[in-house]
Formats: sequence, structure tokens, C-alpha cells
Amino acid sequence: MTKGFTGRIVHVDLTARKSTVEQPQESFYRRYGGGSAMGTHYLLKGMPAGADPLGAENILTVFVGPATGAPISGQSRVSVCAKSPLTGGAGDSQAGGFWPAFLKRSGFDGLVITGRAAEPVYLWLHDGKVEFREADHLWGKITGETERLIREELGDEKAQVMQIGPAGEKLVRFACIINMSNRANGRTGMGAVMGSKNLKAIVLQGGQGPEFFDSQKIKELARWGADNFKDSNTYELGLHGTANVIPGQNDDGGLPTRNWSSGVFEDYEKISGQTMSKTILKERDTCFGCVIRCKRVVEVTKGGFQVDPYYGGPEYESISTLGSYCGINDLPAIAKANELCNKFGLDTISCGATIAWAMDCYERGVISKTATGGLELNFGNTAAMVRLVEQIAGKEGFGALLAEGSARAAEKFGSEAQRLVVTAKKQEFPAHMPQVKRSLALIYAVNPCGADHMSSDHDPMYEPDTDYAGRMAEIGLLDPQPARELGPEKVRFAHYTQWIYSACNSLCLCQFVYGPSWQLYSTGQMAEVIRAATGWEFNVFELMKLGERTVNLQRAFNAREGFSAENDVLPEKISQPLKGGESDGAWIPADQIETAKTLYYQMCGWSREGIPSRAKLEELGIGWAADLMEEKS
Repeated sequence: MTKGFTGRIVHVDLTARKSTVEQPQESFYRRYGGGSAMGTHYLLKGMPAGADPLGAENILTVFVGPATGAPISGQSRVSVCAKSPLTGGAGDSQAGGFWPAFLKRSGFDGLVITGRAAEPVYLWLHDGKVEFREADHLWGKITGETERLIREELGDEKAQVMQIGPAGEKLVRFACIINMSNRANGRTGMGAVMGSKNLKAIVLQGGQGPEFFDSQKIKELARWGADNFKDSNTYELGLHGTANVIPGQNDDGGLPTRNWSSGVFEDYEKISGQTMSKTILKERDTCFGCVIRCKRVVEVTKGGFQVDPYYGGPEYESISTLGSYCGINDLPAIAKANELCNKFGLDTISCGATIAWAMDCYERGVISKTATGGLELNFGNTAAMVRLVEQIAGKEGFGALLAEGSARAAEKFGSEAQRLVVTAKKQEFPAHMPQVKRSLALIYAVNPCGADHMSSDHDPMYEPDTDYAGRMAEIGLLDPQPARELGPEKVRFAHYTQWIYSACNSLCLCQFVYGPSWQLYSTGQMAEVIRAATGWEFNVFELMKLGERTVNLQRAFNAREGFSAENDVLPEKISQPLKGGESDGAWIPADQIETAKTLYYQMCGWSREGIPSRAKLEELGIGWAADLMEEKS
């Protein structure tokens, strides 16, 4: 078997409570890498078209990559895929922590989970074996309590637990999967899929990890990363977390505020990563083997909102969606809401953005106090925001409606409420504004899994006079463009960097560590890591093709589910001028997006409807997907 892998993929049938082990050929691993591409392969091959995302026919896949578990930064990532209950299309979500590295130690490269257990269960993977264990006593418990009880049962404080909280059990459409009680496979509702299968957790115990082809080379690359970390653009990320970008985002007019009515927040300093470091930060945590230590751990012991450090701390997206989106400047309250999301298993992005939409509707009189059950949902109402997180997690009161996501909730209140929704494919926008980073407008529209800020590089990385020209040239990008430009070269930038980021998701490498611009390691070094892990003659060309293959597999999945260019659209609110600051008056003309989208499809080798052509799929070695696209529900 190829070095870096165990060569074993476990298929779990929850209905029959049986498992079997598949041992694919090396060519399978090289074609799909792991992660998102491998997971989507199994979704397309094994799931009938039109399957209910919350039904037994949906398939849940969990995969790591070739370098997972190696002693180098940024390798401990896991991708979870299924049909999304939020978007109805391809679902794909990544997380870090220690769980990914331990999956290989337990004897497997991934899981393909089918069916539905009659009663709650959890899976225990150890020493190359799979055991089904009862989970009735864990159902309804928050993540920290579940983790404690499982470790007590197994007599192992180091057992790694990937699980859902009560939100996943109750099928909140944007429920997430959590490991370490604070690392989230956050987007596309994968926690709801796990809950629909009565699967509470996947628990790992294991010994030795896999053997890597060139351990000495991996050590050399790891040493290079440690030696160059302090001089890299990732150093500030380590010091202040992802929220270190809040001042810069605000200065550029790109900090979403009051449900995307503005790109500036007057109290941005109160919620910044720098302020967090000075006030509530307890320590910096890390994923397995990573030098950056960007994970926040916060603690609040006084005041109205006490925060338990066991549940980590908020990142940029969480601070923005639960903070500036809602007009809230109370950092301890935001940290409390983040803690609740990690306890209950909620995607902080969709959760905070949905609450912000409800506040916008309330302020405009579209939603009444009667409809909210007495909650006054004015922007800046901290107590109401925190209370709604609890209601959403429990599907209680007004939160039961918001648990469907803002797009579905808006259908109850009519056209004016729908005009205030900020989603793509019914997934809430993350906290990077396409009004000021114009290529993101294109990517948010065309991304198979809905709006996502981690599916391509951002426009400032390709502006003139930046430090990233050499790394961009490595993937053939030689003509930097202004951030608000969206001509052919910017479309090509979005196209190529989407391949790189998608390759990261299939190789299960952290996009904070590996990438084409600001990351610690370049694209070329990423290919070196894969060569050292596997022994393959892997290069940047093959890496980009893997990313392209991933995107095409996901688009093929969506095409089979009835998606087309009509689904690649942006919400009406994005075309309304922003107010205040550097982005005052900024908006996105619809014809500009349509022109960019048409060119993007052509660059991809897709039809006018955004459907991958048979020729493109054959070129990528996945011609079989063309036949499956023709299946009807």
C-alpha cells in the first residue's frame, strides 16, 4: 500500500449494525487523495438521486488525507461529506484538532456510513476494529459532558471524540459536528445528517500511525516551517487568532454589520482579536503537531456572561456573525454565544447570520414581537442574541423557525423578509464581503456547497504591489488586479485558487498553513509534503487537477439533484448600496456577476447551465460521473 495511508476504509451500515473493510488500490488513493474528493465519490456512487438529506438513504463520509498524522504543521484535518439538509446539494465541511490524526492510528483512512440506527449509538474505532455501542444515555447531552462520559466508559482520557450535540439530535439544519468540544465541521449541516442517523459520536483509540515514505524530508519541511514562522504572515494569526483581521476588515469597509447593511462597525475595536488577547484570552491552543497555535481559549469568570474555557473561544467568523452582524459589541457575550454553539453543536456562521436576519426583519416591522414570542430583536440586544442561540439549539419558541435557516424562515414572512436574506444556495454568507472582494461574489454564487470564504483566495492577495507575486506565479497568475475588479483575469484568479483550496480539502491540509499566497507553506511546498508522505511524484499540476476534480465531482452531484445556473445566484441585498466607511455606496451589479459567471463556466469546460461536460469529466478521470448525472429522482 502507498505510504501515508493505512489502506483501509471502513463501511458502516447503521441499520444492520455491521461493518466491512474496503482496501482500494493505490490508483484510487492517488486519483482522489482523501477528504472531499473521496467522500463525494462515495456519495455519487452509493446514493440515489433525490435522496432525503435527513433520511436513511443519505450517506455520510469521513475522510482524512495522505499526510494526516505526520509530524508537520497543518496536516490534522478531516472532511465530512453528505447531502446537505441546508442546501439540498453537496455538503462538505472541514475541521482540525487531534481527531483526524488519531483516525489513522485507529487503523483507518476513512468511513462511509449508511443507513440509520434504530436507537442512538456511537462507533468505537480501535486497533483496526469497529464496535457499535449504545448511546441512549448520551442522547440530549452537551458535547463536554458526552466527551467526559465516553472517556470514563472506555477508561481512556485520551480517546478522541467526534460527536453531535443536542442541535444535531434535533435536526437543526445548520447543526455541526464537534471534536475536542471546540473544533467544528461547521458548515452545510453535517451534524443534522449525523443526528438523522441516530449516530451520536465516532470515538477513536489507537496506537501507531502510518509509515511515511520520506520521514526525513517531512522533518526538514517541519523545521523550515518552525524557523520561518515568526517572519511569516501567519505569525499574527498565532498571536491574535483569526480575529486579528477585524481592524483591517473594518478599515476596508468589509466587516459585515447589521445584517450586511454596512461594512463598518463603530465598535470594531471592542470585539477585535487584539482586544481578546488583552482581556479574556486564557491561552492559545493548537491542532495536532502545528506550530501556529491559532486556536483561541477564552475564559470569563465575572459579569453577566461567564464562559468556560473547555469550549475554546470565538474565531473571526464567530465574532462577526454573533457580533457585528447583530450590532453587538460585548465580547464576553459573543464568547458566551460561541460557547453555547460548541456545547450544543451549531454552526456559528449560520446561527449568528440567521439571528441578524431576524433582527433586521424586526427593526423594519416585518417580524413582530408576537411572532418572536416576546423577544425584542433590536440590533445590539445582547441578551436576546444569546437567548436565541439557546432556542435554536433546542428548537424552542421562535428558535424552532430559525433552526431552519434564514432562507426557509423568510418564506413564512413573505417577500420583504426574503429580500433581507443573505445566503447562496440557502447557506448564510460568511464574514467576507464580496462588495469589497469582488471575486468572492463569483465564488459565493458558483461554489457547489453554498457561500463559503474558504473555497478560493481573497482579492487582496492578488492586488498589485503585494508580497505574494512569487507564490501566485507558481500557479500561473502573473497579472495582479484591484480588489473590486471582476474582469477575465480576476475570474481566472478565482478559478485557479478555487482548485488549490479544494485540493487542500481533499488532501486534508489546513488552508491557514498551505496555499498560494499568505500561508506558511507555498503551493509547491504543499506538493513536497505529499511527495514525502506517499512517495508519489506529486507536483503542482497534479495538485491543481485534484482540486479541479473535487469541484467537478461536487458540481456533478448537484447537477444530478437538479441544480443548474439558476441556483448560482446572489441575494438581492448584495445589490443594495452599503452605508458608511470605505465601502460607502458599494454594491454589486447583477450584470457584472452574470458576465463573470458565464466566463467562469467556459473556463471550467461546463455548459451554459453550469453542468460539467462529459469531455471535462473524462479528462479528469471521472467520466463515470457523467452517466450518474443523468439519473433522476
